[in-house]
Amino acid sequence: MSEPRPPLLEFPCDFPIKAFGRCGEDFDLRVVEIVRRHAPDLGENAVSSRPSTGGKFAAVTIVVRARDQAQLDAIYRDLSASPDVIMAL
Repeated sequence: MSEPRPPLLEFPCDFPIKAFGRCGEDFDLRVVEIVRRHAPDLGENAVSSRPSTGGKFAAVTIVVRARDQAQLDAIYRDLSASPDVIMAL
């Protein structure tokens, strides 16, 4: 038998979540709203945003203080279900 693997993450930890979507005035706000449902204690400097080279798409990165894997899974599920989010990493 093989030995159990150590966990990939040790909770709580700071964890960056990135969401990609079409550039729009409120894409950042919609992504933050989704993440805040699961991590209401986001810090002031937790969010950064960057448009693509052509300006058609945007990437929003949010660093959350993750308490467990279930919290991260819920965030990714909600982001993936949003019609505004093309991809979440």
